[in-house]
Amino acid sequence: MSAATVGARARRARPGAGVAIGLVLVAVPLLSALLGPFLVGPLGLVAPTGTDALLPPGSGFVLGTDALGRDVLGLALTGGTTVVGLTLGALACAYAVGMPLGLVLAATGRRGLEGLALRALDVLLVLPSLLVLLVLAATGRRGIGWLVLAVALVQLPSVVRLVRSAAAAPTQRPALEAMTMSGEPWWRVHLLESGRAVLGPVLVDAGTRAVLVLSLLASANFLGVGLAPDSTDWAVVIEQNTSSLFLAPASLLVPASLLVALCAGINLLVDRRLDRDGGAL
Repeated sequence: MSAATVGARARRARPGAGVAIGLVLVAVPLLSALLGPFLVGPLGLVAPTGTDALLPPGSGFVLGTDALGRDVLGLALTGGTTVVGLTLGALACAYAVGMPLGLVLAATGRRGLEGLALRALDVLLVLPSLLVLLVLAATGRRGIGWLVLAVALVQLPSVVRLVRSAAAAPTQRPALEAMTMSGEPWWRVHLLESGRAVLGPVLVDAGTRAVLVLSLLASANFLGVGLAPDSTDWAVVIEQNTSSLFLAPASLLVPASLLVALCAGINLLVDRRLDRDGGAL
């Protein structure tokens, strides 16, 4: 077998291996988030209130207890629901507003109106994400709804610019002009057809943006914005057990590993998608 043949097979195998690794990394935290709450109750994995804190693994608990006396395994199985739910909620809000707005800006012939809208979005674009979270904390708006809206607002300018650029690409113009000349209504041409055309770039962007949203939500939970201090959310649990790393390392490392696996798996799957598409959005 020639060296060229071996190299070609290796190049074909690497993307498949990368996808498999990415799926495993994403599947473990996702399954914990989706199925964990159903497993905890029947199996009795959550430690009762008043259990001694910082118990080592094997003392009646598979992974020991955390600084608040809660079963670490139970926290790992129940703490991902809010992580996944808030991330999906923030992304859904950002794209639900950003995609139609980006498509309309790409289709409008009023350059003055388009420029005004983009300048308004630039104001949001330059705002540091941490500053937005600090404002929420300082003004007492600590509910989950406020947190989801704030995170979605921070992502909105980038989503609008991405959708507008993809919809206004020169490769899209012939098909749109043909539909317009054939008498198709404006909304079908510039919303449905353009929306279908930008769906690929949007999906790739959503994979990368999910990691940014996860990081931002974790930072918000460290600041006490959104979730209650006694929540079982992975990010909150990490913050609660930062001082217990050497006394009960599992209480910190287990939720941190699940968050890292979720972010790394998403990035790996997005990279494989880009490789398959030749690196083009």
